[in-house]
Amino acid sequence: MDLVPVVDISDPGATSLADLDRACRDHGFFLLSGHGLDEVISATFDAARRFFAAPYEVKDRVRRSAEVALGYNERELTKRVRDHKEVFDFVDPRGRSAKRNRWPDDAEVAGFRDAMVRHYDACSDLAARTTELVFTALGCSDQTVRHHSGDRAVSSARLNHYTLGDPVPADERSDLADLGETALGDHTDPGVLTLLLQDDAGGLQAQSRNGDWIDVEPVPGTVVVNLADSVQVWTNDRYRAAVHRVLPMTATDRISIPYFLHPTRDAVVEPITELIGSDEPRYRSFEWRQFMRARTDDNFADLGADDTQISDYLISN
Repeated sequence: MDLVPVVDISDPGATSLADLDRACRDHGFFLLSGHGLDEVISATFDAARRFFAAPYEVKDRVRRSAEVALGYNERELTKRVRDHKEVFDFVDPRGRSAKRNRWPDDAEVAGFRDAMVRHYDACSDLAARTTELVFTALGCSDQTVRHHSGDRAVSSARLNHYTLGDPVPADERSDLADLGETALGDHTDPGVLTLLLQDDAGGLQAQSRNGDWIDVEPVPGTVVVNLADSVQVWTNDRYRAAVHRVLPMTATDRISIPYFLHPTRDAVVEPITELIGSDEPRYRSFEWRQFMRARTDDNFADLGADDTQISDYLISN
């Protein structure tokens, strides 16, 4: 666990910031304590369990589509193979895209929407504080923090239910991609950072710079943080977008709840001058909106090509 440090966000000291810096350079994961969200987290898990325990027809009525990538899905792909999980996605319930969200009827999953609204508000606040913490560890100016803090209006939240066995009914699997060897294949997240609530089932792993896999073990009372692609580009590879995966469930199911903090809608992602100093930028600039679209278009169906990655924007030596 020393490899994945715990940082008290209510009172981060020099030692914990140094530990955070070391972890972000190696694998991009750390844990937060002192967040003050225990009650919200408990209510969010309760609501998630009620939703996934609901009858199939309840979940099917809020199923995502190829046009609107929000709601329920148990057929998502990661790098062209199918995940061992069912999910529920939503965006800012108070934002301009809120009407695209698909909520189950309150009579069928009582209190679900209210719990998710409260969860989104709490995570948006914590994500902003966490981003500031990361930039503090980097020694950045207040101006840099303000311009790279992300935007809740274009971020998103998800409920994951990792099942024992295939989540798709047996009579509906014939035309689907094969399940992957892992419950969730190795990947990076495209945004700024991800806040993750995880139960005690375990299975989450991060890859270090030397290629070893590190268990990100559940620690009661903490929130998991992993860095995403934009931070790796902004820091010119000083910090790593966390490569992570989830092992298959063999004894019990697993629920995890990520909040994905994204850059502003019109952001241009490129190395930050303050951080690269006299070094040459390793990445050419790209528009966040186009990058995100390229990363997510094939989550719903296999488009016959690999996902777009930040490595596609590397400047050759």
